[in-house]
Amino acid sequence: MGKKIPMWQVAFVMIFTFASFMYALDIFAMISEAVTGSTGILESGYEDLHIALIFAAVVAALIAKANGYKWAFLEQAIIAAISRSMQAMLILMTVGIMIGTWLAAGIIPALIYYGLAIMSPGIFLFAACIICAIVSLVIGTSWGTIGTMGVAFQGIGMGLGMNPAITAGACVSGAYFGDKMSPLSDTTNLAPAVAGDLDVFQHIKNMLWTTIPAMIFALVMYLIIGFTGGSGIADMSDIEIIRNAMADNFNVNPILLLAPVLVIVIIALRIPPLPGLAGGVAIGAILGMAFQGLHLGHLMDVMHYGYEFGGDPDIIGEEIFDQLDNLLSRGGMDSMLWTINLIICAMVFGGIMDSTGMLASLAKGMLSFAKNTGMLIVVTLLSAILTNMLTADQYLSVILPGRMYKRAFEDRKLKSKNLARTIEDGGTMTSSLIYWNTCGATMSNFLGVRSTQYGPYAFLNWSSPVVAAFYGFTGISIAKMTDEEYEKVLKNREEELQAELKALEE
Repeated sequence: MGKKIPMWQVAFVMIFTFASFMYALDIFAMISEAVTGSTGILESGYEDLHIALIFAAVVAALIAKANGYKWAFLEQAIIAAISRSMQAMLILMTVGIMIGTWLAAGIIPALIYYGLAIMSPGIFLFAACIICAIVSLVIGTSWGTIGTMGVAFQGIGMGLGMNPAITAGACVSGAYFGDKMSPLSDTTNLAPAVAGDLDVFQHIKNMLWTTIPAMIFALVMYLIIGFTGGSGIADMSDIEIIRNAMADNFNVNPILLLAPVLVIVIIALRIPPLPGLAGGVAIGAILGMAFQGLHLGHLMDVMHYGYEFGGDPDIIGEEIFDQLDNLLSRGGMDSMLWTINLIICAMVFGGIMDSTGMLASLAKGMLSFAKNTGMLIVVTLLSAILTNMLTADQYLSVILPGRMYKRAFEDRKLKSKNLARTIEDGGTMTSSLIYWNTCGATMSNFLGVRSTQYGPYAFLNWSSPVVAAFYGFTGISIAKMTDEEYEKVLKNREEELQAELKALEE
């Protein structure tokens, strides 16, 4: 262990990190183009984000080394951080396999085919958000929802002439609403455990205060966009071309629609995510062999390298063929490696920042601004968002602020459910808006739209922290402890302190 790192050095790491991100994300080029009025400057820098994270990790490690931290300690912290994200990476690979399998089996094409027959542009975004919310509520995972239903809705939206970024935003909003309201969700169980003295159903009930208003706002916005034509204009001839392309290249059958229903049933039976998603792969493989005539060798190839759309551009038309090819030629374990590499790079940086106390120093500095309940909640929200940005891990964005501000909430006689809700609103909800975060990278990969593009339209995700901050300043839904409850908290603290001292002596 080393000494406490001075705040100015922590600030230097932060400035270097954000400068690296801005360079990698072409933000400097965007500013230059805006100022000079020139064109043709921009190039896609997203591929360099991995290296920007590694540069930031190197600088953080050098600062830590200068303050007495040994490399062996930093290396163990990095390995521990990567280990924490291992389940997420395994789920990511499994969902990639499932996407490839479901495409080859005709399941996602069938969803697109029948969806285009019943959906209208006016209600599409509203329906996409609601359906993704229901699916995510039942299965308890936003990733599984977006990897299947989200991809299908992107295809339907394309046929209806929708802006892909707005469609993605509606799907992400729905998926995260269901995820947060589901007792099967990992973060929904994690937040009350971190806050303490709270069960998951109390936590879900309290989250309704922020999540329901944010969801109503999101749904109203999707209806306004849909009925005003703000997301695009449907071309009925294009819809028929896309439906015919699905029918010509796949054996479309209503039975294929049972696949998502069966996956919902599997996970609703409380089967863990990985086995549940593996069951989805098995269902896709069986239906693919039954309806598309797929053989084992072809299935294994699709699971590994993904599905390639085999339509004829001369029949479909070059423009629609390119759109369908971009949408349907995806999936497979290999397609997830870019995102997995990004997660690993982010964990290297996040592990150093967490283990050396640099994140804790930032949080402590921010706490000095918490002069009242409203500012305490704002500081907690900002700390969760900052943790999402610096560690790229939504679990840490729940755990670290929850651990850091638990005593501050208690000393203001605020019940633990206030803290649990706040770290969810600030941490979980914003994770999908940050491109290099595990969630943002995953959503971008699945939907084919970067989080910087769909973020403004993920109305639920960014409005939830706004609602939480409003409640903090107005006192609405802020539950206070009684004097007896606060005395109990102080007694528990004293008992914990005595136990720690006894352990040290032993």
